[in-house]
Amino acid sequence: MCEIFIRANPDSYQTQSRSLRLHGVATSIRLESLFWEVLEELAQRDGMTVNQLLTRLHDELAEHRGEASLSANFSSFLRVCCMRYLLLQNEGRIPADHSVSLRSLDARAVLADLPASWVEQGGEESAPRPHAEERPGESARRFRQRQVAI
Repeated sequence: MCEIFIRANPDSYQTQSRSLRLHGVATSIRLESLFWEVLEELAQRDGMTVNQLLTRLHDELAEHRGEASLSANFSSFLRVCCMRYLLLQNEGRIPADHSVSLRSLDARAVLADLPASWVEQGGEESAPRPHAEERPGESARRFRQRQVAI
């Protein structure tokens, strides 16, 4: 089992820092190379640079959760974005065809029926729809089982 993971290209987990400006404020973000590659793919899908993508994610996160949310670890948020992108693509919820822009996708359809731990638990509109007679945590177990089967 571990060979699957230990045979990763060592360059993929070397960290890289990149400097950028978010609304005129210079900042630096440190991520592993593999995450930078995924962010590049995400940006290219919507015709943006990585810096433009990061600015957009930063702004939309602040708008959705408030400025206080930005005091949390933005680098961790970016890692989670990358992981979600790859898993949603693996599930077929995001097309593998890179010519399909992400902004053209229906977010509600992409996020429908995901495990509760994967989707914000807000109002009725944003909550995933549980399956009939589902026990707490069962949705997440079912999702993980599908991932293992793939």
